Amino acid sequence: MLLVTAKCCIHVVEPTLASEAGHCAALLRGLRAAAPGLALRVWIDRHAQLPGWHDGATQLEPVFHRRWRKLQAFLLYRRLLKTAAPVLVPTATYFDLRALDLAARATLPPHRVFLYFHKLRMSERRARALAALARRQPALELFGTSEEIVSRLRAAGFTQVRRILPVLAAGGAAVAGPAAPPPFRSLLSAGAARADKGFSRIVDLVEWMAQSGSTLPIAVQTSGDHYGRHDERTAADLARLRACRYRGLTLLDDTLDGAQYAALFPGTVCLQPYERAEYADKMSAVTFDALRAGAPVITLSGTTMAGIVAQTGAGVVIDEARAQTLLAAANTVVAQYPALQARALAAGAAYDPASSWAPLVERLRMAEQIRAASA
Repeated sequence: MLLVTAKCCIHVVEPTLASEAGHCAALLRGLRAAAPGLALRVWIDRHAQLPGWHDGATQLEPVFHRRWRKLQAFLLYRRLLKTAAPVLVPTATYFDLRALDLAARATLPPHRVFLYFHKLRMSERRARALAALARRQPALELFGTSEEIVSRLRAAGFTQVRRILPVLAAGGAAVAGPAAPPPFRSLLSAGAARADKGFSRIVDLVEWMAQSGSTLPIAVQTSGDHYGRHDERTAADLARLRACRYRGLTLLDDTLDGAQYAALFPGTVCLQPYERAEYADKMSAVTFDALRAGAPVITLSGTTMAGIVAQTGAGVVIDEARAQTLLAAANTVVAQYPALQARALAAGAAYDPASSWAPLVERLRMAEQIRAASA
C-alpha cells in the first residue's frame, strides 16, 4: 500500500530510479544541486540503493516493482492528486500524461503537476489524443529537452510549455573542466550501452581499429538500462566487443557513481554515433557532460548534438557512422586536440546546471509557496 501524508513537499515520481548511476539519478542530482532548499519526496524503485541521498531535504520512498510500475504509478498519481502537494515527473512519457489525466478525474488546478519530457514520439492519432488532453488539462506545466518536443506540445494546445536543456550536475566532480586541461588520453564511449546510442557502431569501430593497426586507446562504458539489462542486439554486440582483441581497449563494466562518471571525460574524445531517428528531436546529456569537461564530440549529422557541435566547433560532425569514417574523424580530432579541447571548454562553460534548471525550479518554488500559504 502506498501511504501519502500531507507533509508540505514536492512529490517526485521516478519509478526506474534504482541506483546512483544512470540518467535518472543524474537528473535528480541536477535538480537537487540547483535548488537545495526544495523539500522533495522521491518515489523510486523498491530495491533502489542511494546511500548518498539522505540529506534531510530528500525523502526516499522505495515502492515501485519493475513489472508493475505503470499500474503503481497510476495508483500513486490518484493518491497524490487527492492532496494539494505539487507532483513532478522528471522523465515523463505519454503514459504519464494519460495516467495523470485519468487519475485526476477533473481539471487540475494550476501549479500542481510538472512533467519533463526527454523524448516524445508523435503520430496523427497521438496528436489528436494530446489535443483533447490539453483541452481537459490546460494547467499542466510541461518541459522538454529540445525545441522539437516543446513545439509538439504547444501544437497540441498546451500553453504552459518551456525548454530545459539536460545539463546535469556531475556528482561532486569539477564540472567546468580541470584547471589545467590534460592532453589527449583516450577515445570514449560514455553512458549506457544501448542500440539507439549506436553501440554496434562503437563495436564496429573497435574491430576496425584492431584490423587497421590503430594505436588509439578507447574506453567503452558497458552499463545497461535502469536495471542493468541489455536488449538482445546490444547483448550480442557486447559479446562481440569482449571477443575483440584490441590492446588499446578498456571496458568500463562497473557501475559508476556521479563523480566517477564525470572523471571519465577530461582528456578524451567523446564518441556519439547515435541513431538519427532517435536523436533528431531529443538532446543527450552526455554531450553537455563532455563539453564541460573539455572533451570534443564526434557525432552524426541530423542529430541535435550535431547542431551544438557545428555551432561551437567543439568537435566533428560526420555524415555516416561507418567504422572507417569514425576512425578518420577521431584521428582528425586527436591531431587538433588542444584547439578543439579549448573550444569544447568554451562551449561547455555556456551551459550552467543552475541556469538550465531555472525555468522548472522557479515554478516549483512558486508551487511550494502557494501550497504553504494555503496550508
